[in-house]
Amino acid sequence: MAGGLVGMGWRQAHYDEVLAAERSEPGCDFLEVHSENFFAGGGASLQVLMAGRERLPVSLHGVGLGLGSACGLDPWHLDRLVDLVERVDPILVSDHAAFTRAPWSGTQQSLMHAGDLLPIPFERSSLDLMVRHVQQVQDRLHRPLLVENLSAYLGWQVEGDGAMSEPEFFNALTLRSGCRLLLDVNNLVVNARNAGAAADAAAQQATNWLQALRPDAVGEIHLAGHRELPDLVIDDHGSCVSEPVWQVYRAAIARFGPVPSLVEWDSEIPELPVLLAEVARARAEMQAAQA
Repeated sequence: MAGGLVGMGWRQAHYDEVLAAERSEPGCDFLEVHSENFFAGGGASLQVLMAGRERLPVSLHGVGLGLGSACGLDPWHLDRLVDLVERVDPILVSDHAAFTRAPWSGTQQSLMHAGDLLPIPFERSSLDLMVRHVQQVQDRLHRPLLVENLSAYLGWQVEGDGAMSEPEFFNALTLRSGCRLLLDVNNLVVNARNAGAAADAAAQQATNWLQALRPDAVGEIHLAGHRELPDLVIDDHGSCVSEPVWQVYRAAIARFGPVPSLVEWDSEIPELPVLLAEVARARAEMQAAQA
């Protein structure tokens, strides 16, 4: 996929406007949708997605594979994803470095989905599990997968020889599986803020984090807004990208080059011109970081 592309998360509020826009002025280079919203074999939602696919390239971003789930991947979920990828032929396919499924009442026969993205421990056995699951998905899709770093509000205490830093974990995951990282720079800032850093310090910590990655590890970058509460910063994708996140984005482009970048906006969705203004800024920041 060519670098330098900037896309937007395509949500229902903007379906009609995007489909009605002039082909010569789309305002963005690609659209990203949540894969699970289109798992049905037909219906209006899939028709809208395919109509959008005629206008612009589409990226499929999942939230439910549970690549870090020790109980294994859900065969039904993977089958639906394979079918969707075959229909859409997306430019990118991604999911998260998270676990989502676990046995209920201690039995493998009864599995429960958490309905959330739960953090994995950064250690060797977790890495081995993730590598197996990523390779399983890639074998079915016949293409590389992008795996996103989480915003996490709790974590695992890992000690001993098997412990790894988060960048070290993703360096090893991308090398061993052939996948690439979907680098969410907002998540880096949110995690640093929730660890107690002020905004400027959080941006510097996030920049240090990405400097620890291999230069060829990143295949896409996500940008989004977050909400600051008195005692917590929430990755809610409900506002414009903050200045500390733009700062980290510039550093990411300088290190990884003009990889495809995407603006997410999932709550309190604004009018389309507001979202497209964020896309335009991402394009300008990308160009400036390369100058």
